[in-house]
Amino acid sequence: MTLTNQTVDHFRTTLLWPLQIRPGFYGDHVQPIRTLLKGSGQLSDWKLVDDEFTQNPADFQERHYKEFITFLPAVQRFLYGEGRSKGREPDDPALPAPVEVYRRHDVKGLRVWVLPDSEPVFLRTAHLDLYLFMDEDVVLLNLEVWADALPLPEVLDLLYRFGRAYPAGWEDSGQGHHNLSRVEVVGLNDEVLAVSDGAEKERYLHFVCEHRAPFVASQWRFLLRPLVLDNTDEPGVLRFRQVEFYRMPMMVFLAMKNPRALTREDFIHITQVSHVQPGDQIAPSSPILQNLEKEYFYDRYWTNSIEGPNTRFICTGNAMMVVGESHSQYFMDAERGILAQFRHQHFVVFMIAHFHRAALLSFSDFLSEAINDLDTRNPVSVRRFKRRIWATFQNFLTFTHRYWFHQVSELGHVRALFEMTRTHLETDDLYEEVKEQVGGMSDYLDSDSEREQSDTVIRLTVVTVVGLIFSVVTGFFGMNFFAMAEESIWVKTTYFVIATSVTIALLLLTAARSRQLAEVIDSLSGNKPSAPPKHRSADKRQL
Repeated sequence: MTLTNQTVDHFRTTLLWPLQIRPGFYGDHVQPIRTLLKGSGQLSDWKLVDDEFTQNPADFQERHYKEFITFLPAVQRFLYGEGRSKGREPDDPALPAPVEVYRRHDVKGLRVWVLPDSEPVFLRTAHLDLYLFMDEDVVLLNLEVWADALPLPEVLDLLYRFGRAYPAGWEDSGQGHHNLSRVEVVGLNDEVLAVSDGAEKERYLHFVCEHRAPFVASQWRFLLRPLVLDNTDEPGVLRFRQVEFYRMPMMVFLAMKNPRALTREDFIHITQVSHVQPGDQIAPSSPILQNLEKEYFYDRYWTNSIEGPNTRFICTGNAMMVVGESHSQYFMDAERGILAQFRHQHFVVFMIAHFHRAALLSFSDFLSEAINDLDTRNPVSVRRFKRRIWATFQNFLTFTHRYWFHQVSELGHVRALFEMTRTHLETDDLYEEVKEQVGGMSDYLDSDSEREQSDTVIRLTVVTVVGLIFSVVTGFFGMNFFAMAEESIWVKTTYFVIATSVTIALLLLTAARSRQLAEVIDSLSGNKPSAPPKHRSADKRQL
């Protein structure tokens, strides 16, 4: 299938990679991620992004204002925290936001080769951020890059290969399947900071064979430092591992002179650029083509006319794209226009939806890990399991009441994009599944706690019965077995210690054998379990 050879005047893509932090918030010696980051002394490259709302009001930009008012109050508090309240003390600080952003400034861009014999393309870095969430063990790596004046087929081929955590396989030449041929991370002084290693086939094979986990490409490991891959021997307090598919979610901004010249086949490949290599044939009977416009397109601003507007939004869940006219001042406006919305409002919508999914997957993964680690024959393992499940239950409640939103805005296009993203990611179904899993674990702990309490009551009852026997016997004799009124204090003390020790020993022995004694008492009381019905029928036939 031939693509329209139109030049993309401005191309911008944002990768948003969800990762699970290890050890997370569930171990025995765990601190919040932000505490580890601030206390590790290793984040020389990552700096906390100053909140625009705490700076000089003269520096507060209109794009920040428009981003803020786009969202509902609950989402505003989630994203930006709260300011000072009149009901609080004047010296009280503003409440921090549950989300913090760390940023690197040492990466100028990425130099990429789509194919071994192609010319390199330099992608300039706009943002390289790490999003952290309070009380959650999920982080989001955000990389935003851009370039100008690239042919559409080259852009789509680059997007298809960009944002893959590791090769899907290897060709006979050694080139990784579906990966960029080479990636160089370029520093501020044009020095090469890291180079991709996708062609090192043996390294990837050996790592998976040894650790039963995928190996992440070198450029991504470099960008995430000081976070280190969980299964490696590299030292590091903060470790990460994959929680989603190895293809990173992405946002794409395409500005060209005449988007109306794009054919339906072009839009099909733009829509499926994460899954279908540009130029490959798509069968006419493919489900992708049946409801393409209805399922993935948001055409409120697409008139397909000279007068315009000609802005088309595309959302597949793992990708959100916007296509428009490069000569449109409003479309290219980075302060008030579509470009500003793409980088702020639309990014926040995409970020929230993918954070929801990553957090839910992390909860599910942790529950499975807790079950696998449980050994019912080991009391230490049982106690650790209970602590983990209760911690998960508490964190899930925190997630539900602090982070879980069905709606983020009343603006039509923002609301629609969020709904489309959530629908394609199936987060509602995933939430109900995890909620059921957490609820089942909680019910198990409650029933187990009730069983332990019942068992304790039985043991105490047995001890009470045994103690009652001694109390009646000694009461019958008036507790005067020995006449010690005239004995010295040392003799009385000796007898007291002996009597106390014997009593304690008898109580401890009774408690240790309380289960067997309870069965004896139950047998004497005639409460033996009766035979099942089928056994009683067999006895009657024998008679």
